[in-house]
Amino acid sequence: MPTSACSVSLILPAYNEARTIAPVVRSVRDYFESRGEVFELIVVADGDDGTRELAASATPNDGVVKVIGSPERLGKGHAIRRGAEVATGAVIGYADADDKTPIEEYELVAPWLRQGYDVVIGTRHAHGSRIEHAQRWYRQVGSVGFRAAVHALGLSELTDTQCGFKFFRADVARDLFHHARIDGYMFDVEILALARLAGYRIREVPIRWRDDGDSRLELVRGNLRNLRDLMRIRRSVRARTRAGSRAA
Repeated sequence: MPTSACSVSLILPAYNEARTIAPVVRSVRDYFESRGEVFELIVVADGDDGTRELAASATPNDGVVKVIGSPERLGKGHAIRRGAEVATGAVIGYADADDKTPIEEYELVAPWLRQGYDVVIGTRHAHGSRIEHAQRWYRQVGSVGFRAAVHALGLSELTDTQCGFKFFRADVARDLFHHARIDGYMFDVEILALARLAGYRIREVPIRWRDDGDSRLELVRGNLRNLRDLMRIRRSVRARTRAGSRAA
């Protein structure tokens, strides 16, 4: 596949997703091929449960699907940055490896990218979104406080920073990912905060979404880590804002 012709690079960050990775890889490939799209799928699979091997064997070995990763858990943000380093598409995006947002929702994203938006992201919380299987109650309660914290970062106009369905113009993705420092789940917040500071045009689109009932959430340790990362992002945003003010 000529790299110059690649229109979409989709990154799937995965950690111990042996249960779902093979059907997701096949569905992504079938979808883009049905559109006649020249694409590549980059699976960044961390963990030791065989996810990398299953992803690599899920479709023909013709270079369309690339699989990289590490036995160690290095984090969602780290995985996406690694995937972007090898991406060749004019559009670079990422989605959840457990198929929370069906790849068919890309049809709602692509028109906004063609209209000149730099960043197009899915949202579960706007009119027109469809939640097929809701999150458990304790995650919904936690998200209320989380959104309040995110608004303090200048992202109050966005309804859903954490939906794992985001696409960027390739040059914008490389710029944002180069400056990102968060390895964990707050990577999404950092990327959007950086995009807002840089003046990139961001568009939210309502999408179809379903919770997978994953019980691996670390309610205490995970939320403390997320809080720490949010504080790091806030300090970084303030420092960049001050630097921009002095430059002006």
